Amino acid sequence: MILLSIPGYQNINLENLVLDFNGTLASDGRLSGKTRELVNEAAGSLKVYVLTADTFGSAGRECAGLKAELVMIDKDDGGPDKEAFIEKIGAAHTAAFGNGVNDVLMLAKAALGVVVMGPEGCAGQALARADVVVRDINEGLGLLLNPVRLAATLRK
Repeated sequence: MILLSIPGYQNINLENLVLDFNGTLASDGRLSGKTRELVNEAAGSLKVYVLTADTFGSAGRECAGLKAELVMIDKDDGGPDKEAFIEKIGAAHTAAFGNGVNDVLMLAKAALGVVVMGPEGCAGQALARADVVVRDINEGLGLLLNPVRLAATLRK
């Protein structure tokens, strides 16, 4: 559990971390070693889920050894699947990371929505629905591991 106390914004009791795979956690279907380390570190405080339609067919292999549950979503209409998933686990206690149009509903519903503007860019709709924007996944995971940074970003 991670308690985020953000002056003038809100207090958030995070229990879950939901990560989109392609374009967010991974680039071109590949997960970096540094990202792997940070996800596993976050898993010491949060239940971690990786959601994917497995566009590159590499999610199972790339997520092997991660302290995370891999969850398959619909390839054609993943947005509602992602939204339903975070509602099921408790959106009020979930941080969600994404970058695409199919992440918009999830980012809007989560207690903390983080859009990742990595090598694949991010959809404008996702950007508009997120609470925080980061340049890459490692920066985003760093916000959770060092919550004072997040408070500095979101406080009024």
